[in-house]
Amino acid sequence: MKRLRGRLNVFQAAMLGWRDLHPYNAVHAVRIEGALAQAAMTGAIDDTLTHAGLTGLVLDRAHARYAWRGGTAHTALEVIRATGDASHIVAQVFERHLNVRFPTDGPMDPFRFFAIDLENAFFLGLAYDHFIAGGDSIVVLLKAIADRYHGKSVASALELYPPTHARLFVRHPLDSLRAIARFPGMAASCRRTIRPRYRSIEDGYNAFTLFSLEARDFTVLRNAAKRLGVTLNDALIALLLLAQDAQAPQRDRTKRRHELAVASIMNLRDAHGEDVERTFGQFLSSFRVSHAVPAGITLPELARDVHRTTERIKRERLYLTTLSAMAVDGVIGRFQDPSQRMQVYARSYPVGAGVSTLNVNALWKNADGGSAPLYVRGVPTGPAAPLVLAVTTAGDTLCAGVSYRTAAFAPEFIDRIRDHMIERIKALT
Repeated sequence: MKRLRGRLNVFQAAMLGWRDLHPYNAVHAVRIEGALAQAAMTGAIDDTLTHAGLTGLVLDRAHARYAWRGGTAHTALEVIRATGDASHIVAQVFERHLNVRFPTDGPMDPFRFFAIDLENAFFLGLAYDHFIAGGDSIVVLLKAIADRYHGKSVASALELYPPTHARLFVRHPLDSLRAIARFPGMAASCRRTIRPRYRSIEDGYNAFTLFSLEARDFTVLRNAAKRLGVTLNDALIALLLLAQDAQAPQRDRTKRRHELAVASIMNLRDAHGEDVERTFGQFLSSFRVSHAVPAGITLPELARDVHRTTERIKRERLYLTTLSAMAVDGVIGRFQDPSQRMQVYARSYPVGAGVSTLNVNALWKNADGGSAPLYVRGVPTGPAAPLVLAVTTAGDTLCAGVSYRTAAFAPEFIDRIRDHMIERIKALT
């Protein structure tokens, strides 16, 4: 294959390996008021993709390189007529798209568009191969399509070949050395953490469900986080730790493996200095928070503990540790089959849950000053976390899409996790 123009960063390259094990797709949907005009929406999608340059993608998987070669978009918009509970139908459609593969190499279309018709409104949805973009780029893309559908300006060409994370290591050499030196500490933390259990490690099927917070409860949670001096993401990590603890009443805290862990996605776009309106791509990394969660600890106490950890990660750029580990894992993974790689994650990097937060209000900017519309996300679990909470804030609503591996959890377990988190939030009043 002719040498392609762009190189994937280390996180994107890792995703190529993860999708060997199971589809690694993400799904977004935004609610648009008014009856669906299918032809107009298809035209808006095609015009936006064509003008933005998001067509003609070619992937060289072996060398982690890619190119957008352009051309005219020809979208096949799937339309689902909603009858009954809209949230249940949305969840079903999300689950289906989370588990359907995209082409793994060569020429490919990384987008699948769908619309869920509610008669007087509809959800415009997009499932995409997650290696191509972070959630912030997808929000900007869907807003450009919605604007075009409503007769507003067409999106201009985007910068499609952002720099890789290598520049962060070069720009911060001392932090890079500190990140590598942290390997033994990260390994020791992993050895103290309870491992998730799977009925079949090879079964990566993702089930999906939705829940949301009422505006009042979301306000309570947001204000409590501000009062405690922590971020919303910190509070969510603490809530997930407490929810895990509630489902393990017999956890023996005297054993070596007694801690609980939550992984969190973080966006390094600001560290790269790239404008989300101008540059389409992915700037993700992740970090892991483990905690003993002693009996009787309160949500405020745990949230402050989490915040101290996350602040140190940001201050010392310890997210470079994750990127370094991914680079090493990528080399080792060439000599392992998919089942072996799945087992390595479960044994060597145990986490009980993951969280990904996205503030659509900061990205969906309306000229009239109106709030962002209802927005829903689903993200894949991958080989590390058997459960991932995709939390999206839009307007005065917090919507959580829960992906979980059916080989690890039954729906009833997920219901208990959800109910425990909501009860904790309501107790903050």
